[in-house]
Amino acid sequence: MPQTASTEDESMLPLPGTPSSSWARSCQRLGAVFQGADPRVCVAFWLFGLINNVLYVIILSAALDLVGPNIPKGVVLLADVTPSFTTKLIAPYFIHVVPYPARIVIFVFLSVTGMLLVALSPLNINASSIATRLAGIVLASISAGAGELSFLGLTHFYGPFSLAAWGSGTGAAGLVGAGAYALATTSLGLSVDTTLLMSACLPAVMAVSFFMILPRSPLQPFSSAYAGYRALEEREQLAEERAFMEDSYDNLLDGQDQLLSESVHSNRSEKLGWHLFKANLRRVRSLFFHCNMLPLLLVYIAEYTINQGVAPTLLFPLDESPFSHFRAFYPAYNAIYQAGVFISRSSTPFFRIHDLYSPTFLQILNLAVLTLHAVFNFIPNVYIIFVIIFWEGLLGGLVYVNTFADIGERVPKEDREFSLGATAVSDSGGTCIAGFISMAFEVWLCNWQVAHGRDYCRKT
Repeated sequence: MPQTASTEDESMLPLPGTPSSSWARSCQRLGAVFQGADPRVCVAFWLFGLINNVLYVIILSAALDLVGPNIPKGVVLLADVTPSFTTKLIAPYFIHVVPYPARIVIFVFLSVTGMLLVALSPLNINASSIATRLAGIVLASISAGAGELSFLGLTHFYGPFSLAAWGSGTGAAGLVGAGAYALATTSLGLSVDTTLLMSACLPAVMAVSFFMILPRSPLQPFSSAYAGYRALEEREQLAEERAFMEDSYDNLLDGQDQLLSESVHSNRSEKLGWHLFKANLRRVRSLFFHCNMLPLLLVYIAEYTINQGVAPTLLFPLDESPFSHFRAFYPAYNAIYQAGVFISRSSTPFFRIHDLYSPTFLQILNLAVLTLHAVFNFIPNVYIIFVIIFWEGLLGGLVYVNTFADIGERVPKEDREFSLGATAVSDSGGTCIAGFISMAFEVWLCNWQVAHGRDYCRKT
């Protein structure tokens, strides 16, 4: 009887090669990939990435509607990225004095205020309304830039799954932002300002994620400062401080205690700050040449030149496309691009690459092909453009997320928080450069097309 029961039990197990057996193995592999991940950390960082970047994407998706067809969309890109770039360039050297909870409150306030300025400015396209909207975009951009370097630095305290969740959330921001904007304004028929006003409520999710979802125990009392600050003091300044204090000791014995004590304290603080600043500059130089800041910069120059300078001119006759208005091409391209970004930015738990120059050069090739098509019109239909735009998003997201994953693996622990935040300047720097290029590019390509009998870029 026991043998019979055993035989019956074995007969109920899935045979090798059956669908249930393959599904079980897949679930086991997936469980192994995410073993040790804290669900609360993953959810919180995914929401950080989503909310911090979603307004940026919505603004770029609305670029055509915000400034009209006669102003280059690169103007919106510059207003959306230049403040972010400036913030990322200078904030890593002082933002450590601001505790993370205070940062979250500031980010929410700036984002909400900025989106309200964009949404509530006058509906007519004139110099005053455009200036007001650009001012709102600037505030949202400052929040996004400071938020990105802060949340990337925060992943230092929560491990590799927090970085993977952040990357996936930023990719989802592109997909959700561009897709929701296209759906709301094209399919549902909502006005641009109504859509933007609704989006002003989204930053509140960031506060909920930090104060209610994220476990706070990994954050130590000194975690608002870079982890490497104390190590840097000991490693580079201890000997100098000791020598300085010894040299000053004789003078202290001469009765100049108070005056010299203040001088010693002041000089010591100045020297510590200056040496920390120089050490951080050395870190950035090393990151640029050895930790893939350069390919991240180049890939963003290429892809945002495509998105803002070339994509507005990739138009086809309406009867040969799935659209009923020419303005629908632009948000559709953006949504497809963001779908590729989401997939690749969610890939690090399953797939890693370390040679980031190859996808960078492929991205530059995409820019060349699409520019040539805008000039010579050799791609037969819009669906091939869809595929290229999707491929563009895959490459850009792949370089972004693997850059920060490499830093998490290769940079010493005491330098990691600063390095993660400082590297974020590369994507904004590349986007900023692309903004200047795309303003001239779009005007030139549109004028070329009109001169050769294709005036779609002047229509809405």
